[in-house]
Amino acid sequence: MSALALFVTGTDTGVGKTRVAAGLCRAYGSRGLRVAAMKPVASGSVRGRWGLRNDDALELRRAMTVRAAYTEINPFAFEPPIAPHIAAAEAGTDIDFARLGAAYRRLSARSDVVVVEGAGGWLAPLDAARGFADLAAAWALDVVIVVGLRLGCLNHALLTAESVERRGLRIAGWVGNAIDPGFERRRENLATLRARLPAPCLGLLPYAPTADWHAITAGLSRRLLLPPGLDRRRRSRV
Repeated sequence: MSALALFVTGTDTGVGKTRVAAGLCRAYGSRGLRVAAMKPVASGSVRGRWGLRNDDALELRRAMTVRAAYTEINPFAFEPPIAPHIAAAEAGTDIDFARLGAAYRRLSARSDVVVVEGAGGWLAPLDAARGFADLAAAWALDVVIVVGLRLGCLNHALLTAESVERRGLRIAGWVGNAIDPGFERRRENLATLRARLPAPCLGLLPYAPTADWHAITAGLSRRLLLPPGLDRRRRSRV
């Protein structure tokens, strides 16, 4: 049975993609599934003994249940916290889609679920012609949209969903992540998102910057997306 493959994108940068992606990994892992994660391209990395390492990619690595080298999880890491295509150009590096695809296939081959996290928003560029949306389309990933709950989120969410569907990809669901504690008319905005987005709400995460992973995972566990038979097959083993 092929792996369930999800691409976690956001309505903007800083809306909680890693929080959701790692939460999904832990939620699937708690069901006894083999879970791999990937941050194909990351900027804002720190240079250390083992080279450049990105905090988001390290968090995903801690959340997954499949063992993998860091370079499989994050094949391209750049130091400055800027748009990845600009960081790559400044480093004199071409982001090789074939290399990304090879890493993805290796992870997918030994997993039940693969969670791929983008950077920035849905249309964030990776080079002069391609972006994360093209990567998701090339790998035929189902998309999970993280909606940062703040003023303007309705427009950002609807534009993102429209672009995803225009590329022929399925929106598996969306997660509302509270990033503004003063967000007014939260209930009304959520009602609009539920009515207008063409996919189910997979969870609502409260404004809780210091929340532990148990709380985040619990908020995403009720409506996990599983291929037919996969949940039943894996649960019979645990």
